[in-house]
Amino acid sequence: MRLDRRKALGLGLAAAASARAGQVAAKPHFLWGAATAGHQVEGNNVNADIWLLEQVTPTVFAEPSGDACDSLHHWREDIAIVKALGLNCYRFSIEWSRIEPTKGQFSQAFLDHYGRMVDHCREQGLAPVVTFNHFTTPRWFAAEGGWENPQAPELFARFCDRVSRRVADGLSHALTFNEPNLALGGRWSASPPPAAFTARMAACIAAAAKASGSSRFSLLMGDKDPRPMIPHVISAHRLARAAIKAHRSDLPVGLSLAIPDEVAVVPDSALERKRADVYESFFAAAAGDDFIGVQVYGRDYIGRERSVSAPPGGPRRPNGQEWFPSAVGNVVRSVYARTGKPVLVTENGIDAEDDAERARFIPEAVASVLSARATGVPVLGYIHWSLLDNFEWLSGYGPKFGLVAVDRRTFRRTPKPSAEVLGRIARSGGVA
Repeated sequence: MRLDRRKALGLGLAAAASARAGQVAAKPHFLWGAATAGHQVEGNNVNADIWLLEQVTPTVFAEPSGDACDSLHHWREDIAIVKALGLNCYRFSIEWSRIEPTKGQFSQAFLDHYGRMVDHCREQGLAPVVTFNHFTTPRWFAAEGGWENPQAPELFARFCDRVSRRVADGLSHALTFNEPNLALGGRWSASPPPAAFTARMAACIAAAAKASGSSRFSLLMGDKDPRPMIPHVISAHRLARAAIKAHRSDLPVGLSLAIPDEVAVVPDSALERKRADVYESFFAAAAGDDFIGVQVYGRDYIGRERSVSAPPGGPRRPNGQEWFPSAVGNVVRSVYARTGKPVLVTENGIDAEDDAERARFIPEAVASVLSARATGVPVLGYIHWSLLDNFEWLSGYGPKFGLVAVDRRTFRRTPKPSAEVLGRIARSGGVA
C-alpha cells in the first residue's frame, strides 16, 4: 500500500551587518518564495525522533532519509537558486535536535549555522521565513513523552528562546509550528488506514521506545489519538511566540495549518463539526498572532460523517486525483473570513513526475491567491512547496514536489521548467 504524502503524515505519523546591529531590513511588499524543511533536505539528522523511526525494525518508512539533499552543506547553493529564480523569500526550518541534541545541552555551532543562513538570505536580498518546528523533535524529547509531557511547552519555548537570540533580528516572519493540526485532520479521512498499517506503526514506535531506553516514544504524528496532546501544543505555541517576541517585539509570528478547500456534499454534512475539531482551537490560539499560514494541497469533500471521495465528472490528473489548483485561493478567503488575520500561503504544490503538470498548476494556483488579494484579503505571500525534490516522510523519495531535481548521488541541483514559471510570475509581480 502506498500512502501519499498528506495521508501518510495526517494518519501516521538587508545585510548581515545591519541585522546583527538590530536594524531589520524592510520586508518585500509580497513574498514570492519556495520552502524546505530541515529533516527533509539537510541529511543525517541523527538525533531526531523521525531518524530513529526510520532505522528501527519494523519501520513504517519506505526508506531512510540518509543524506537527503545534503543541504546541510549545500545550503548556499539552495539560496542561490532561490535568488536566481527571481524569488524574494526562502522558507526553511531550524532543527531542534541539532540545536539541543541532548536535553539542556545547546550547540553554539549549529546556532551559528542557522544564523549564517539567515544572514546570507539577507545579504542576497531574500526574506527568511523560518519555522521553529517542522514535525521533528529531538529523540530525548520523544522519549520523555513528546507533546504528551506537561513540561513540553516550556521545553519548546526554551529552545525558541535560544534560537531567537541568534536569528530574530534577521527574520522576515517566524512560524512556531508546521501543520500541528494535520493528525487531527487525518481522523476525518475518507480512507482510514488499514489495521495492518496501524499495527505496524505501533510496533515501530514501540521499537523506538525500546531503543531509547524508555517506556514511551511519543510524537504528534504517531499511533495515538492526538487530541490529548493539542492543549500542550497550543500552550507551546503561545509560550514560543512570547519567547521569540522577547528578542524582537515587531517580528511577525504565527503558525501554519493544513487546510484543504472544504466542500459540503450534502445539506447535513459534518463540515462545521470537522472545522471545530481540526481548526478552531488553533484559530483561537492564533488570536494573538500577527498572521496565519495556510498549507493547501487540494479539496476535501465532506459527507454526513466524514470526508468522502470526490464526485465523478470533474477534471482529473493523470494519476486520477482531482485537478483543482484554485483550492488555495478559496482557503485564503475562508481563513481570513474566520480569523480576520493576514494570510501567508506557506505551502502549496503537487506531487508530479511530469513537471509539465506543475508548470500548468502554478499559474492557476497563484491567480487564485492574487484574486483573493484583489478583493481585499490581506495576503502576505505565496511560498511554493517545495524548492527541492526531497525526503517525503513515510513515502521516502518517491514523491516529486520540487521545483528543482536533486541527484541523490552527486547532489547536483537541476531547476525544472516549473521553477522558471514561478520565477517569471514573481519577477513580473504576479503576471503569468
